[in-house]
Amino acid sequence: MTRVLATLGLLALSGLAGLAAARLGLPLPFLIGPLLVSGAVATGLPHRLPEGYRFPPALRLVFIAVIGLMIGAQVTSELFSAAPRLALSFAALTLFAVLAHGFGYAVLRHLGGYDRPTAFYSATPGGLFESIALGEEAGADPARLTLHQFLRIIVVVTCLPIGLSLWLGEPVGSSAGMTLSRGAVPWSALPIIVAAGAAGLALGRALRLPAKQLTGPLAVAALLSLTGLAQLDIPQWLVNVAQVVVGTALGMRFSGLSRGLILRGLGLTLVSVTGMMALSAAFALVLAGPLDQPVDVMLISFAPGGVTEMALVALSLQANPAFVTLHHIFRIVITVLGLGLTARRFRARL
Repeated sequence: MTRVLATLGLLALSGLAGLAAARLGLPLPFLIGPLLVSGAVATGLPHRLPEGYRFPPALRLVFIAVIGLMIGAQVTSELFSAAPRLALSFAALTLFAVLAHGFGYAVLRHLGGYDRPTAFYSATPGGLFESIALGEEAGADPARLTLHQFLRIIVVVTCLPIGLSLWLGEPVGSSAGMTLSRGAVPWSALPIIVAAGAAGLALGRALRLPAKQLTGPLAVAALLSLTGLAQLDIPQWLVNVAQVVVGTALGMRFSGLSRGLILRGLGLTLVSVTGMMALSAAFALVLAGPLDQPVDVMLISFAPGGVTEMALVALSLQANPAFVTLHHIFRIVITVLGLGLTARRFRARL
């Protein structure tokens, strides 16, 4: 019961932080506000939480499914008509994944002084959970590995929307009033949303899809949209709640880590992510014309953030989140395949 109360207290605090961030006009306020405040609790006030407390992963999973449904509902036949151009984009994304991983490895290995397995698996530009699992098997330091993987996502999620706001000269995110959800959705639509989400989670688990908690519901919603069987309209309040839960879960990942380790890891992550984002910008500038996409949409398609979080940034720009999500899923697949090919080498050395 104590853990339940702690979770409810965290969510209430995060909800208030989201409202405050929205009032201040921050981009993605219901994601970034909760992320910052829960991260502060995890690092500065861990004694206020029950011993061994972890944010419930099942709760995060449920609300990631909500985001997946909203993204899938935006899939249209026009997306598949761009297949020839997507081939060019995916080829460039493969090269990006290799270059970004190489740069991140060089930073952590030579600037950070990490051993080879820790530097290699901490520097991947995608495949968060796969990188952690394979890295631990290869002898990487679990604390540093976990820290860098989550910091990569958190830094991109926090800095990219702010950078885009400065570049575009206006806020992005729900603070700018941008959304693809419907505000006046009747309560009678909730059973359909719940059923589609449950079916999507089951599908993702059965097919072992990458980022299955997001891509399974996305696939179900896309199928319903393309076939015309149903139109899933997700209310704005549910989208905001989903962002609060995801942001809180991300911030709580800092629990149990020392402040010194976090600060040093943050410094190294800022260097590596800056280089990766510079690569993303270069690819975006080159591909925007041939793919007939705005530069900012291509930038978030190549940014080394999490699938869920980058899809939310796409929503804030009124871009097609399915286009962005497709790129991030491909990046994860390419990264995981590369990790699988190198895993034997590290295990043999170990």
